[in-house]
Amino acid sequence: MQEETARSAIDTFISAFNASNDSYVTALLSQALTSDVVFWGPLGRSEGIAAVERFVLDIRRHPAGTGTMVRCSAVDMPDEWARYQWVFTTPDGGLRLAGTDVVHLRRSLIDQVIVFAGEIEPSAS
Repeated sequence: MQEETARSAIDTFISAFNASNDSYVTALLSQALTSDVVFWGPLGRSEGIAAVERFVLDIRRHPAGTGTMVRCSAVDMPDEWARYQWVFTTPDGGLRLAGTDVVHLRRSLIDQVIVFAGEIEPSAS
């Protein structure tokens, strides 16, 4: 049951990247995130839904056009932490970015997001 709740919050968060109109982004994020969400993204740490909204809108305004963000793995959830993999693809199929997010849930909403973008290189051992 807990994994279903996490999957629902995660999929709602991802759906904000794919909203048919920018005006739907805030409502989708508000359904998935706590108001005091801590977001650890490629540009550092930020707090609050408005900060996450700016990040989502920046991705939606990619120079190559509005791309598609999808969850491409199951949700793995030990206790209140969950992780999943995602892929972002531009409309022309050109730019493709993959990564893993780790999220913390509080009362069925995401209160922390840690974004790991890109592939991890194998160790040199």
